[in-house]
Amino acid sequence: MNDKTRISWETFLNPTTLRSNLIVASIYITAFELLKDAIVHRIRDFFTNGFDQNGWRIDPKYQSKVLSKNRSPVYASLAWLKDVDAIDDADTAAFERVKELRNKLAHALTSVLYEGLPTDFAERLNEMISLLDKIERWWIVNVEIATDPDLHDKQIDETNVIPGPILGLHLLLDIALGSEEESKKYIDEFLKQTRPKTV
Repeated sequence: MNDKTRISWETFLNPTTLRSNLIVASIYITAFELLKDAIVHRIRDFFTNGFDQNGWRIDPKYQSKVLSKNRSPVYASLAWLKDVDAIDDADTAAFERVKELRNKLAHALTSVLYEGLPTDFAERLNEMISLLDKIERWWIVNVEIATDPDLHDKQIDETNVIPGPILGLHLLLDIALGSEEESKKYIDEFLKQTRPKTV
């Protein structure tokens, strides 16, 4: 048995390493789904005009202004986001790198568990979180805050805006990858807040 094969088996058979790799791979895939949702569904919701007996009523402009840009709703949506200056070429390149790793984790997970996580895993995860944050922050600042009459006279510091999906992702990372004490603080606080008060 050569050294590479021995290290691969050692990586795969080590329970701590295997569990950790499974958890971080699943977190990465989950985060990618959050990113896709921010890219595609945010725009579709923006072009949705209510509900009728057939379901959601989507404005025909969604087809002409978004879906017409590419056969793939993801790439059509990325093009729309670029057109409205929510993202740039560097962001679309980052999306490609993030997606490539997601596909490797989703379609070749066994080999990843055997060989170990790719060396660029942390960098791709950080790129994905940054892109998700940028897109969600753009929607909050340029659509939600901009169209809320209660906020027209208010000065909003964009750096203080923390999108919900980013909070959720940090929560997921803390619970799944934090120390035992760190992981339990959320459930402990939740139970404390939701337990019925005794008289």
